[in-house]
Parts: sequence; C-alpha cells; structure tokens
Amino acid sequence: MDESHQSDPLRRARLRWRARRGLLENDLIFERFFSRYEHDLSDADVAALTRLLELSDNELMDLLLARTEPEGDLATPDVRRLLEMLRSV
Repeated sequence: MDESHQSDPLRRARLRWRARRGLLENDLIFERFFSRYEHDLSDADVAALTRLLELSDNELMDLLLARTEPEGDLATPDVRRLLEMLRSV
C-alpha cells in the first residue's frame, strides 16, 4: 500500500464534513471533488485541502474559479496541485 495514501476513513469523513460551505457553488465543487478523489487522497493532499478550507467562502470561491491564484504561504506546490484537482471536476 502507498505509504502517503490517506487511509484513515474517519479523517476523510471529517474533511468531507468540514468542506461543507456557505456558498452553494463551493459545495457543488467539493461534492464532485470528493466523489472523484476521496479514496485517492494522500496525506499531502489532505494537508493542502485543510489549508484551503481555512479560507473564507469568497476567497475559496475565487481560487476555485481561477479568479485568483494562491499567494504567500498558500502558494505551495501541494496547494497548487490540489487546486488544479478541484478546478478539474
């Protein structure tokens, strides 16, 4: 088994619950994302997603819709890769 795979179902369930947002657009994107990628997420993916979920709904929506790009300490390769996954669904 891949050592980096996020295999803890409870941690994945908590992450899915935390991804529920106040904006319907964000909810729809996250629902499609989890339907497609939930069982393939690595620990690095979970960490990047956790960082994105710390943003406000509007900041997150701007990133998801490519209106803005990650900046500062959010502009890491892991966050950028996860953001591309989110944008692809």
